[in-house]
Amino acid sequence: MNLFFTRPNQENALNWPGIVFCTLGFWLSGSLLIDVLILPSLSATGMMAQDGFASAGYVLFGLFNHLELLCAALVITGCLVLHRSHYFAQGNEQASVFAATLLLGIALIYTYILTPNMSGLGIELSWLEPNQATLMSGSMLQMQVSYWALEVVKLALGFTLVRWFARHIFSSH
Repeated sequence: MNLFFTRPNQENALNWPGIVFCTLGFWLSGSLLIDVLILPSLSATGMMAQDGFASAGYVLFGLFNHLELLCAALVITGCLVLHRSHYFAQGNEQASVFAATLLLGIALIYTYILTPNMSGLGIELSWLEPNQATLMSGSMLQMQVSYWALEVVKLALGFTLVRWFARHIFSSH
């Protein structure tokens, strides 16, 4: 319980490093679960070629995107609080806020640009050719490449922040 709620000499204060560390762990593990287990399983079983996958995918990924927004908001809030309290060394303070801002931007892009557009394009393709497996169009391929590029950036930034927070959390005990 000390990981979240108390710090020495400060009764009832939130432990922002612990909150950010656990939030990043939850968020990044969920992303890896989707990227490494769920998406390949859906693709291997042929479910992505089914008529209703675009609408089902929109619901699934839309929910996860909104959870990502919540996680990004917690991470950026924690980084801003810690920046103000000079938690990190000078260079890492600004870098952590910058990384958290980029993570929030990526979550916003997923939620409001990529997921709706990819789902919309998938629904349009299913409507045009309902009984045939369609090849990935150029615009869908471009969105897929954008998704995976942003996912690599998100994971790199997220794990960098995890490493910084872990170093400070576990070295202070």
